[in-house]
Amino acid sequence: MDRILTSLDQDKAEEIVQIDLRGKTSIGDYMVIASGRSTRQVTAMAEKLVDRLKQEHGRACKVEGKEAGDWVLIDTGDVVVHIFRPEVREFYQLEKMWLPAGQA
Repeated sequence: MDRILTSLDQDKAEEIVQIDLRGKTSIGDYMVIASGRSTRQVTAMAEKLVDRLKQEHGRACKVEGKEAGDWVLIDTGDVVVHIFRPEVREFYQLEKMWLPAGQA
């Protein structure tokens, strides 16, 4: 988890939110949501994160949406990472779905 947050921070991700999913769903233990300023930055952050996790932990991740660069989903098994362009993030508002009332 710390490596994911560090990677996103190093790549200048904006508005990084960590959501504890333990006991709420079987999709993973945590969800991380972050924004990039452009499709290029969203794609680059996703590629670097996947590469870092593979090199440092030998962990292969499932990735969806990288071609479009509007919303990239990275499934590491324990952690589901969503990297959005700001407009797309605002449209879907995943934080409101998963955070307790009043925290989104």
